[in-house]
Amino acid sequence: MSSIGKAGRYRGSVKDFPDFDANQDAETLYNAMKGFGSDKDAILDLITSRSNKQRIEICHAYKALYGKDLIADLKYELTGKFERLIVGLMRPLEYFDAKEIKDALKGIGTDEKCLIEILASRTNKQIHALVEAYKDAYESNLEEDVIADTAGHFKKMLIVLLQGTREEDDVVSEELVEQDAKELFEAGEVKWGTDEAQFIYVLGNRSKQHLRLVFDEYLKIAGKPIEASIRGELSGDFEKLMLAVVKNMRSTAEYFADRLFKAMKGLGTRDNTLIRIMVSRSEIDMLDIREIFRTKYEKSLHHMIESDTSGDYKKALLKLCGGDDDAAGEFFPEAAQVAYQMWELSAVAKVEIKGTIHPAADFNADGDAKVLRKAMKGFGTDEDAIIEVVTQRSNTQRQEIIQAYKSHFGRDLMADLKSELSGALAKVILGLMMTPAQYDAKQLKKAMEGAGTDEAVLIEILATRNNQEIQAINEAYKEAYHKTLEDAISSDTSGHFKRILVSLALGAREESGEDLAKARADAQKLSDVSGDDSTSLETRFLSILCSQSYPQLRRVFQEFVKMTNHDVAHAIRKRMSGDVKDAFLAIVMSVKNKQAFFAEKLYKSMKGAGTDDRTLIRIIVSRSEIDLLNIRREFWDLYDKSLSHMIEKDTSGDYCKALLAICGGEE
Repeated sequence: MSSIGKAGRYRGSVKDFPDFDANQDAETLYNAMKGFGSDKDAILDLITSRSNKQRIEICHAYKALYGKDLIADLKYELTGKFERLIVGLMRPLEYFDAKEIKDALKGIGTDEKCLIEILASRTNKQIHALVEAYKDAYESNLEEDVIADTAGHFKKMLIVLLQGTREEDDVVSEELVEQDAKELFEAGEVKWGTDEAQFIYVLGNRSKQHLRLVFDEYLKIAGKPIEASIRGELSGDFEKLMLAVVKNMRSTAEYFADRLFKAMKGLGTRDNTLIRIMVSRSEIDMLDIREIFRTKYEKSLHHMIESDTSGDYKKALLKLCGGDDDAAGEFFPEAAQVAYQMWELSAVAKVEIKGTIHPAADFNADGDAKVLRKAMKGFGTDEDAIIEVVTQRSNTQRQEIIQAYKSHFGRDLMADLKSELSGALAKVILGLMMTPAQYDAKQLKKAMEGAGTDEAVLIEILATRNNQEIQAINEAYKEAYHKTLEDAISSDTSGHFKRILVSLALGAREESGEDLAKARADAQKLSDVSGDDSTSLETRFLSILCSQSYPQLRRVFQEFVKMTNHDVAHAIRKRMSGDVKDAFLAIVMSVKNKQAFFAEKLYKSMKGAGTDDRTLIRIIVSRSEIDLLNIRREFWDLYDKSLSHMIEKDTSGDYCKALLAICGGEE
């Protein structure tokens, strides 16, 4: 199961044990399990430090010496997750995969995620071995079992993958690349309905190298990554399978890094996924997975396992992981190159930014004003009518409705809405009726009034708005509160945090392109821990992060990784604290992926006990016409659940209806 990766080097974390003696190891394991209780440390130390080939030899030696089945004895002596992990390590990879798939297919319901993970990531050779192992272990045909347990296009793609006939030629025809990209585009984006067969044929059979070039060509033709088209054209398990295939074609190691992160983030741990990946990749590409995990998530895989698991189970997982990339001197030099490539990809992939609310067709401000007046006139209020009108009009159209309402009825629509609505629903509807600048100005005012300051709101708004939006907020703030935003911030905050916010509130960020020489010089400034005596670390970060354009900052961050082997966010977390740290991190996250930043804030507003309604409402309202559709997609990618589903579970009544109407549907 060994794997030679970059430059001919072995990339697994588990290697052949030197001076291996199968009989001696069998005796050690026998002694660890005989008598009352078992020596679990001895078992895990031995098994996690032997290669899979050596473990198989130990099984044979154990049977020859003691006439017993080692796996059966381990099952008897161990329990729970630790037992599943250790027993998994004792099987050859193809038999381990076969058991995982058998478990995924048997019983009520199918574990589609397990089928997708295994069949989308294995090589032709591994697929052929898996099919044979399944037949040997269960006296059953894997293809027939998959056909019996799945359906539709999902089933068809699984069957294609089960053939293990993906092309493996590294010689690529440019003409065929262009043809495949064009046919995929025509099968999805151009065609009314989707030609799923074309997606299945190309993604199920072409080589990795060929498909990577197809994806590049598709981006040029469609103006969006192929993943965006798959999300738009396909659905359900078939969509998830095709996305997994694309991700594996781009980078199998990154696919598994993402799976591991999702298995451990949030409440609870998906132990089956964690065990399956740690066992199956330990002798293939665990070092590559660790590199990407550390670079992408700014924490080591070792650290996340350590904080998310416990006991002997944790000890065994950490042994398979093979090292802590957060420890001094442990961070892989290759990680800088991985990060560099990731930044290059993110710069190329221009994703169209879209909101969920658009101008209503056949808009009639007078008609809408009458509907709203009728909904609030007399006894009781028709909340459904109000939600229907307000959430399905653009902000510009809502401003016209306000004017029409006053012209027709001589009344202030905002005052009437305040009088008729209450609670969270009132906050949503009234927020939508303000201009974006008025709404942001009001949120900033609320964050600074009364006892205490809501620093998170100040950071969220000022770190994520562009120059034009900031300038509009300044005007709205002064008009509404007869005080400049800068003065308000200066009187309510202090120190470096105040300086950061004041700098952001100027709305004077550069809007030029990239200057590589300047990016290298700035990255050097940020990476210099000692720095100039006259210039504090915070001042250096402020002068760069608060003033330069997003494209320039992306290049600075890229150069920073290249110089230090650390992401800039890791450096901020390590060297700063409090509100200053939070403000700089928000800027970094906004530059990297603003929509993922908002998706994370939305998730945190609803997870666990209670709901942070202020944050939930503020983001849904303020991003509804900018990038809420993209935020929804990032939410799905990060948390494997739709934003609308989480809103539905976490809110209720007319408040829930209004949020769902703005959110705009399921993924």
